[in-house]
Amino acid sequence: NSKYAFLGSLRSTAAMISYELILSSAILIIILLTGSFNFTKIIEVQQAVWFIVPLLPVFIFYFISILAETSRTPFDLQEAESELVAGFFTEHSSVPFVFFFLAEYSSIVLFSCITSILFLGGYNLPEIIVNNSVINLQSIILGLKTCIFCFMFVWFRATLPRLRYDQLIELCWINILPIAVAFIILIPSLLIAFDIAPY
Repeated sequence: NSKYAFLGSLRSTAAMISYELILSSAILIIILLTGSFNFTKIIEVQQAVWFIVPLLPVFIFYFISILAETSRTPFDLQEAESELVAGFFTEHSSVPFVFFFLAEYSSIVLFSCITSILFLGGYNLPEIIVNNSVINLQSIILGLKTCIFCFMFVWFRATLPRLRYDQLIELCWINILPIAVAFIILIPSLLIAFDIAPY
């Protein structure tokens, strides 16, 4: 019944619809490169070079989209404290409020883990051999990469100012989405032209 919650939910819906396209485009580019939906196959393909090196522009617009998807600064217009009190959190308190915040921070950890798998090679690093035995550090390596991305979320929240709502939508539809579509056309074209397609 609050106008703040209503405005916050409208902003949240518009941002989710907008940036979901960019997020899907970036993941589609990775799938086109690897020829597989399987995370293990995506990690194995990155043994020579992580995808963040050849696909740096794709990583940049992917990371911008996950910042918007998780409602983190500078895209936290859904819960802009200065104008909407707390956005769609306004009418919630106690246990529902805790669950909303838990879901928000869980999505940050989930997106950080997926990003480290898609762009940083997941658990790929050389094995360490001590006393003729191999120390398996795969879970520690993946955890460290996930923590790096979680730190980046916190760092951006502390350093970047909030965008206006029209800038948020314009950034998606006018600036980033055409670049994403261009990469979706360019990468399969290069794979087919040089006969290196994995499928």
